[in-house]
Amino acid sequence: MIDIRQQDCLEMLGSLRDATVQTLVTSPPYGIGKAYENRSTPTEWADAMAPIVQESARVAAEHMFWQVGNHVHQGVVTPLDIFLYPLLARDGWVMRNRMVWTYGHGLHARSRFSGRYETILWFTKGDSYLFDLDAVRVPQKYPAKRYYKGDKKGELSGNPKGKNPGDVWDISNVKHNHPEKTAHPCQFPEALIKRVVLASTREGDTVADIFLGSGTTAAVCAKTNRRFIGCDTSADYVAVARARIATIHAQKENVR
Repeated sequence: MIDIRQQDCLEMLGSLRDATVQTLVTSPPYGIGKAYENRSTPTEWADAMAPIVQESARVAAEHMFWQVGNHVHQGVVTPLDIFLYPLLARDGWVMRNRMVWTYGHGLHARSRFSGRYETILWFTKGDSYLFDLDAVRVPQKYPAKRYYKGDKKGELSGNPKGKNPGDVWDISNVKHNHPEKTAHPCQFPEALIKRVVLASTREGDTVADIFLGSGTTAAVCAKTNRRFIGCDTSADYVAVARARIATIHAQKENVR
């Protein structure tokens, strides 16, 4: 059964034309009983996600990034990306990476190892797509390292612009003392979203987040000169997102 949250999301997606957005990046509720969601089993969660994924694939022109973690109930851990993958891998969409987002802080488990990661499934529409690696390179571990033999002896062995960040991303999550912290209990760090936005879009492109939450995707788009479409069923969280965007625009005006 689709609840009011999924229905609102479907109505927003239904109002958009095909291939409206360059990139869709989002993180749906996990069905674990947070204040903003209903508790569900992983199978029920997947059934609710199916029509939303189908509509998301219709409105996204090139990229979809879906960030999910684990469904945990009574000590039983179920990775949600195994349910999400078959929903995404259809109608010409191809998975390019399964990124692992790891962070050093979270709930402390007593009867199992503490969970310290979530995943991001990246799908593209076919084989022709934008991927701006230079925009997301990270510093080389050994920037001065050089070839010691052969035709390139003495030349830098690594790209001077930096290295590919790989598919394991160590980025701090947003907890109580984090400078980006809002009232939302499960908030994206901007660094996580900035990487996927910069890699998959250019300035002026449109990005969508259909589970808006505190508006981190919107904030990143405002800072990087991308257009944004998003929705959330919580008026309180939408207000937080609007305030974040307004602050960013005000800061830009002050700089100018």
